[in-house]
Amino acid sequence: MPPMLWLLLNFAAPALGFYFSISCPSGKQCQQALLSGNDILLYCNSSGAHWYYLFTQGKKGRLASLTNISNMEIMPEGSLLIKDPSPSQTGFYHCWNKNGRQVVQYEIDFQDVSTLHVTHKDLGQRPLQNETLPLGSKELIFTRWEPWQDCNRCKEPGERKRLGYCYIEEPLKEAMPCWLYLGEMLVWSSRLRPELQVEACHVRCTNNTQLRVDYVIFDNFRLDEETEFVWLDCPLGSMYRPVNWHANDTPLTWDSQLSGRDFTTFLDPSTGGRQLQVFQPAIYKCFVQQELVAQFNPATSPETLEAQWRENDAQWREARKSLPGRADSVLKGLKLVLLVGTVLVLLGALLKFIRPSPSKRSKQVLMVK
Repeated sequence: MPPMLWLLLNFAAPALGFYFSISCPSGKQCQQALLSGNDILLYCNSSGAHWYYLFTQGKKGRLASLTNISNMEIMPEGSLLIKDPSPSQTGFYHCWNKNGRQVVQYEIDFQDVSTLHVTHKDLGQRPLQNETLPLGSKELIFTRWEPWQDCNRCKEPGERKRLGYCYIEEPLKEAMPCWLYLGEMLVWSSRLRPELQVEACHVRCTNNTQLRVDYVIFDNFRLDEETEFVWLDCPLGSMYRPVNWHANDTPLTWDSQLSGRDFTTFLDPSTGGRQLQVFQPAIYKCFVQQELVAQFNPATSPETLEAQWRENDAQWREARKSLPGRADSVLKGLKLVLLVGTVLVLLGALLKFIRPSPSKRSKQVLMVK
């Protein structure tokens, strides 16, 4: 994407709204599987909080402070924002208050989004099947599905998605997200990956899911001259929210993409459709939770501008050619109007001269009698 467009998007997203967040009751320890590459906010209601971490991969050690990790930021109210998390940042996150007491602890498994298995229910595509992991105890690998997200359109046919995370379960033990369970164990299996499933939906419109934000317009995006495509990024879009794109008011669907019927655009599965790859100019609109949040207008190419200039120039020259004839006709019309006006004035003066006023006429009548 051109640098200017990325700059506009980066400025727009924080101004428009909020990040998707997860929370855990105060004083508790919560375990959660998430996807890498998608921003997340770990909630901690403690102003001036301090965060510490311990990653499960790499060197083992003590809890370390989150002061020198470039993609993490402690928010003023105490929550931790993690931008574009990587699978290597799977681990334990502790939020402590100003008094050095732990407020909440998260155990987060950032599962590798680049291995995402994508299926569409209405195309007959099947999700991954359960498998066993040969570690000696017949561990079961399975997908734990999140609830379906809201439909990405209302009143009209739309689609909805749900996420499925990789879990491992030992007999008589509670299941755990795969990489929290495996830690540093070097195990490979094509089954160790998250999933995304899509299906058709059709719902009525309500105000319960709307973000209630103003939408922004990004002008003048261009296709890259070398690659002949460009990436558009939908503000507020997320793997964890319903996202919908339109190209010239025509909806772009996962069904068309996964069935191979549409090659003019590409919804990026790793972002849940937040990023759109386009190969031809059009007016693109993105909706989040059924609400319009951004419109992308294509830049006019030099060839198009030149063609428009030539068309306008031809029209101007044609108008100039017809201008003398039109001027003659207008001049003749003005002369005729002046002539008629002069005649009417003279007739009026003549009638006034030869006809008496009403008082004089009455006197003349009386005189005849």
